[in-house]
Amino acid sequence: MLLPRSAALVVALGAAFLATSPAGAAEFRSVGVAVAILYDGPSAQARRLWLAPRGTPFEVLASTPPWVRVRDASGDVAWIDRGDLAAQRTVVARGQASVRSAGQEGAEVLFVVERGVGLELLDPAAISGWLRVRHRGGASGWIRAADIWGV
Repeated sequence: MLLPRSAALVVALGAAFLATSPAGAAEFRSVGVAVAILYDGPSAQARRLWLAPRGTPFEVLASTPPWVRVRDASGDVAWIDRGDLAAQRTVVARGQASVRSAGQEGAEVLFVVERGVGLELLDPAAISGWLRVRHRGGASGWIRAADIWGV
């Protein structure tokens, strides 16, 4: 069966994207500029949807250089210029969560964050379900990976 030209292109782009992404591995990036504009399509001429401040984490869904299709913590999907994303990673709390002195449930609680609070991810490798993070105020510690979005 022959596909219309536009459908064939979509299939080819999808196959290329899947071939470059490890199965089941999500990729996350954060806004690295003061404010990034998110669009409804991969073009600066597309409709502007919203603005995202520095540090906002996104899940990468697809890429067509120089544009990246992303999803935010609330599930909204949009396009962003790749140049607006940074290697530095941030995560957000899914709800109220404790940041502890060590990566274990009985460790001292250093501070508590509310839902939506952004934290710098110090090490993207979870150790027994815990991640090292730093609050913008400078305090750092360990948080359960299940309590954050962006990893």
